[in-house]
Amino acid sequence: MRILITGICGFVGSTLARTLLESDRGHQLFGLDNFIRPGSETNRAELKQLGVKLFHGDLRNASDLETLPAVDFVIDAAANPSVLAGVDGKSSSRQLVEHNLGGTLNLLEFCKQHRAGFILLSTSRVYSIPPLAGLKVEVKDQAYFLSETTDHPMGVGPAGVRETFATAAPVSLYGATKLASEALAFEYGETFGFPVFINRCGVLAGAGQFGRADQGIFAYWLNAWRSRQPLKYIGFDGQGHQVRDCLHPRDLGPLLEQQFTASSLPVADRLVNCAGGSRSAMSLRQLSQWCEKRFGPHAVASDPRPRPFDIPWMVLDSAKADRIWGWRPQTPTAAILEEIARHAEQNPGWLDLSAPL
Repeated sequence: MRILITGICGFVGSTLARTLLESDRGHQLFGLDNFIRPGSETNRAELKQLGVKLFHGDLRNASDLETLPAVDFVIDAAANPSVLAGVDGKSSSRQLVEHNLGGTLNLLEFCKQHRAGFILLSTSRVYSIPPLAGLKVEVKDQAYFLSETTDHPMGVGPAGVRETFATAAPVSLYGATKLASEALAFEYGETFGFPVFINRCGVLAGAGQFGRADQGIFAYWLNAWRSRQPLKYIGFDGQGHQVRDCLHPRDLGPLLEQQFTASSLPVADRLVNCAGGSRSAMSLRQLSQWCEKRFGPHAVASDPRPRPFDIPWMVLDSAKADRIWGWRPQTPTAAILEEIARHAEQNPGWLDLSAPL
């Protein structure tokens, strides 16, 4: 199988590349990256040694795709993945749309030309913010849990948010670009006859993730705690009770392998949540407790003022992926955290290397 991975020198793209090569299925990998993210250069040499053919290009420029070789499948792991993108003053809204939606359009044209399948790594942030922000939660064991005495919106329960949950605006500019990319991808696939799969991921985490809190809170928190950098519980009660699940991107490998060779499926079955789910979920406060045991004490400040688009509890239910593909996450949260901790100890300057300038 000839596979192109976009954003291949990022954390997710490089992890998927290693995972696919380790599967011993004889895949030939090609990668595209613009290297604008601090830290992405750290993966270039290793991927080249593994035999990956790398191309320097920007998805926003259609001409940068013209010299790429024909492939059987494209995995789109390139995006500006921050929910604050386009509104935080660090990137423009136009840049966000050009990168996340315009880049998807250019890739779909590439797939149309080469009859290649397309897999989009999407996000839990396509789900509607107001009903998520309004979920009735209770504090138990230093973390928010869904209230057991309140009826919740359709599509959400103790196991998490399902694919049937509302995707009506607002979902943030970032979420909107991913939701629009999903719709566009399916339309291209149905119109021009190539397979398209959408995998909506929760928080992805693991060693080597770049040092931005809005893109990888687990890795950021551990690296900042170990190096005694300032940390703060922001929003809600200011006590760090907000909850997220986590997934190691290498756990996507078996799912991708099935999607590469899948026979015809209804469009509705080609969109699934992929996340660690309720068993992997933990609050920032619980993450701090883990860090204190692993690295020793460190003070965390409190700021209850709300942030744009923030929600108290986000756990994805991946039961549909289990039903259709037999897919379940394999790496427990404790193993993910320990992997990040060892990497942080071996790379004490990681936040300085990989954080934005």
